[in-house]
Amino acid sequence: MKSFYSNSKIYIATAGLVSTPGLWWLTATKDDVPRLESPPAEHMAPEPGPSKEDVTHILSKEAYSFQVRDISGVKRYDGVQLASNSPCEDRFIHGKLSSPWNENDQWMSWAVFDGHSGWQTAELLTKQLLPFVRRRLSETQPPSNEPVPNESVQRAIMKGFVDLDDSIIKTAEDTSNSKESFQDKVKKLTPAYAGSCALLSLYDPITSTLHVACTGDSRAVLGQKGSDGKWEAIPLSVDQTGSNEEETTRISKEHPGEENIAKNGRVLGLMVSRAFGDSLWKWPLDFQKEMKRKFNGPAPLTPRYDVRTPPYLTAEPVVTSTKIDPTKPSFLILATDGLWDYLSNKQGVDLVGNWDRGEKKSEPEPTDRQFDYGRFWDDVDWKFVEERTTTQDDNAAVHLTRNSLGGNHHELIAGRLAFDPPFSRRVRDDITVQVVFFNAEK
Repeated sequence: MKSFYSNSKIYIATAGLVSTPGLWWLTATKDDVPRLESPPAEHMAPEPGPSKEDVTHILSKEAYSFQVRDISGVKRYDGVQLASNSPCEDRFIHGKLSSPWNENDQWMSWAVFDGHSGWQTAELLTKQLLPFVRRRLSETQPPSNEPVPNESVQRAIMKGFVDLDDSIIKTAEDTSNSKESFQDKVKKLTPAYAGSCALLSLYDPITSTLHVACTGDSRAVLGQKGSDGKWEAIPLSVDQTGSNEEETTRISKEHPGEENIAKNGRVLGLMVSRAFGDSLWKWPLDFQKEMKRKFNGPAPLTPRYDVRTPPYLTAEPVVTSTKIDPTKPSFLILATDGLWDYLSNKQGVDLVGNWDRGEKKSEPEPTDRQFDYGRFWDDVDWKFVEERTTTQDDNAAVHLTRNSLGGNHHELIAGRLAFDPPFSRRVRDDITVQVVFFNAEK
C-alpha cells in the first residue's frame, strides 16, 4: 500500500511538472535540432562579385517611373535609390497635392532627404515637411485675380521649414519633463539626435513655376534645351556646407569672436551648414549634458569643439522660383550628394539630355590592365569620365546612377557594388535621384 501511494505521488508530481509552461521538452518526441556535419570543402568558394546582370538588378531594384497625364507641363518622372548604409539613411517623396489656395487645382512635389547620424530625421521629414509647408502657404492669401508673388511663396516655404525644425529641437525640453513613459520620450527625441538635409520642389502648373527649397547639400539642377540643340545646366540650389564661403561668412557674423566654427570645410565637425535635427549644434550646452545624463543621448561637442553660443545650424532653406518655359524641352534633376560626389551639374544634365534621345549605347568596356582601387591615385578617375558613358537603362535616374559609379567600366562599378555595409560606406554614399521631365521630346 505504501508503495502504491508513493508511486502515485511521483506520478502526480511528474504530471504537474510536465504541464508547467516552458517544460514541454519533457514530452517532446521529435528531434528538431539542426545537424551541422558537412563534407569539408577542398577549396573555399565564396560568393562571386556582381555580374553585369547583377549590377543592373542592384541599380534598378528600387527604381520607379510615372507618366503624368493630367498636370500641365509635366510629362514623366523617374526615380531610384541605392543604399550604402544599412538601413539607408536617405528618404524621398513624390506625387500630387492640392494647391494651397484652391482644392480643385493640382500641384506636384518631389523631394529628397539625406539623413546623417541615422535615418530618423529624414523619415520624419517624409511625413511632416510638406504639411508644415502647405499650412504656411495656405496662410498666404493670393491677391484678387492675380497669382501669389514668388517672394510670398518663398517666405511661406521658409517658415514651414523652420516651424518643423523648431518642433523637433525646441520641444525637446517639454518632452524631457513630460509624464510620458521613458521609452516614448526616447522615441520622440531620436529625430533631434539624428539630422537630415532637405531638398523640396513644388511645381505650380497654373503659373508654370517651379519652387525649390534647399537645406543642406542635396542639389537641384534644371536642364534646358537651347535653340542650338545644346543642353544648358541651370543650378536651382547651392550646396550649403563648411566649404561654401557665403555660408561660413554668415555663420561668423552670427557668432562674432568665435574664429574656429568653420574649419577645414566643416562647421564644428559637421559637413553641412544647414540641416534639420542635429541638436548638438543647436541646444544650449547645459541642456546637451542634461539629455546625455537623462536619456543617454549623444555626448556634447565639447571639449573637442569650442561650443559657446548655439545654435550654429539652421534649417531655414534657400528658396528659388523658376518659370518653366513651355517652348523649351526641360527636366529637373534632384539628388542627394551621393550622386554629386561623382558628377558636375553639366555632366548630369548632358547625361540625361543624351539619354532623352532614346539612343542605346552598349560600348565594350575599356581593355585595361588588372584593376585595383590604388589606381585611383594613378590613372583611373574615380569620378565620372565621359569615355565611360553607357546608355542601357530605360530609367533616367538609374542611367545617372550607373554612369556616376563607373558606366561601362564593369570592374569599377561592380567593385563598388561588391562592398556590403558597413564597408560600402568607404566607396560610396547612399544615392537618391529623381528626374522630372517638363516639356519632353519623347
